[in-house]
Amino acid sequence: MKTRATESAAGLEAQRNAGRESGDASAQVGVISKVLLILEALQSSPAGLCLKGVCDATKINKSTAHRFLKHLEREEYLLRTPAGAYLIGPRLAQMSACARKGASLQAAARPTLSDLWRSTHETVNLAVLDHGSVFYVDVMESPHEFRLVSRIGTRRPLHVTGLGKALTAFLPPGEYENTLIGITFQRLTPKSISNTSQLRAELEKVRRQGYAVDNEEALLGCRCVSAPILNSENVAIGALSVAGPITRMSQARVPALGKEVKTAAKAVSLAMGFAA
Repeated sequence: MKTRATESAAGLEAQRNAGRESGDASAQVGVISKVLLILEALQSSPAGLCLKGVCDATKINKSTAHRFLKHLEREEYLLRTPAGAYLIGPRLAQMSACARKGASLQAAARPTLSDLWRSTHETVNLAVLDHGSVFYVDVMESPHEFRLVSRIGTRRPLHVTGLGKALTAFLPPGEYENTLIGITFQRLTPKSISNTSQLRAELEKVRRQGYAVDNEEALLGCRCVSAPILNSENVAIGALSVAGPITRMSQARVPALGKEVKTAAKAVSLAMGFAA
């Protein structure tokens, strides 16, 4: 038989348990909030943030931030550069890309871009053709202090970029001709292609070798090697590139980089479901 005393004791114990559960839930929400703050800070910093930078941006103490960052890195939600900066990693990029309509290319390409970034230590780009210009949909910046910097959402002319040449060279015939007609040949450097005849010759070379090169045509001192991502009809649906200063990306290195970006582009094409 229960007495008032035992009922009172049971009630107090239930209240304590409820309090503990409420405290645990609050602690879990607090952890999630801090992780989201870290991810938002990194998303806003394409070049990445070191531990101190994360702490400054989020106001999270150093030991807590370090614990969260290491866990996210182990799970491949983040990448860590040799210099110690944290970047958004392939798993997180793939999740966010899948949540956005029309971002299947970015989702499929991110793991391959990550591999290319690790192997070359240069800036890696993913772009599509949009309204007659190159539109950057993903960028992984080089960990080097001196690097070529691009931004997601940037637009650049077709005729001066490796990405633009790779995209244009593998268009269907009708679209190819219409695209060439629409190009305004602005010379960004003395090495920029300046007319349609030069561009046609360059694009024929791109089709033969399977990759394109920007030899200081968009920016003096910088070189870019790019390959098209092709569908089952051999039409470019996107292109990826490796870009960096000519001091590291010498002419002698271009053939090897061409082979590497072609392999990467083929891997993305297969990831998209297109037959080799």
